Amino acid sequence: MTGVIDLCPVRRWKSLADVPQGYGPSVVTLGNFDGMHRGHQFLAEQVVARARATGAKAVAITFYPHPASIHRPEQGIVQLQSLPDRLAALEAIGLDAALVIPYSLGFSRLRPDEFAKTYLVDALGAEEVAVGQDLQFGADNSGDLATMRRLGEQMGFAVTAITDQGDPEDAERARWSSSAVRLALAEGDVAEAARILGRPHRVTGLVVRGDGRGRGLGFPTANLGGPVTGLIPQDGVYAGHLIRLDRPPGAPDRTFPAAISVGVNPTFDGRRRRVEAHALGRDDLELYGETVAVDFVARLRHTLAFATQQALVTQMHDDAAAASRVLAGHASPA
Repeated sequence: MTGVIDLCPVRRWKSLADVPQGYGPSVVTLGNFDGMHRGHQFLAEQVVARARATGAKAVAITFYPHPASIHRPEQGIVQLQSLPDRLAALEAIGLDAALVIPYSLGFSRLRPDEFAKTYLVDALGAEEVAVGQDLQFGADNSGDLATMRRLGEQMGFAVTAITDQGDPEDAERARWSSSAVRLALAEGDVAEAARILGRPHRVTGLVVRGDGRGRGLGFPTANLGGPVTGLIPQDGVYAGHLIRLDRPPGAPDRTFPAAISVGVNPTFDGRRRRVEAHALGRDDLELYGETVAVDFVARLRHTLAFATQQALVTQMHDDAAAASRVLAGHASPA
């Protein structure tokens, strides 16, 4: 991971060596930003506002791969969102730059003071660090908000703790979090996940050839294959949108309302878990080889095994009608 993506108006640095010498002054935040939920968005907005007030640069530090994948690889953690989507979300809020630190065991052994001096002061010229109240950083997560404040006093940068954001009317959801999104997706509650994220949850992948049964039944599907990015929700049938990412925003036939199936297709004794999306009312699309996104809006039902093919087809018609009703009240993504 080296180099700067110069075509983007926001600078993306993929290593410490890519940061220009003398960069700054800056207001910096740091975190995994897994999913870029509403709490992350509020934090980034505050960083941008504070930077604009002083003429500083607004910068985010994030990490790739996810630290848990290094420290606990047996858990097989899947991030809620791809790194490009995370960076795009930060950029949309107005940050000037994002530094992606290649996370490794070696990096994880940096003491809090080493991290602050090397990254915040020497590289980014931080005049202020704005972070969440649950900040952890440095070797064995030994640094916290109090540590950062002490280091700021020693090294000459201010530290601002941004108040946690959540639902003020629901004590169980008093703080938006990536963990809450993961829990909602594990339960198939994509509407709750969208509420926390501030947008529908998305997975992306390459359209590959499946068994061809959907087309034969009158419901051709885009089957996501290859490395699917984004956490796949619980098995079931969903309403959502199918987006052709290889086409520019606003292009014809880029976005379609869709009925989405997640699971192993028990009616046909399937064994491989799949994400399949049927563009409602369209049987003329040839999407093989295209990169697509699937946005999940609402769960329609759990997965069922049907005794006959005709029973399955009848249910598919019902699912398509239900998806159309749900999506009538939801704006399509660009």
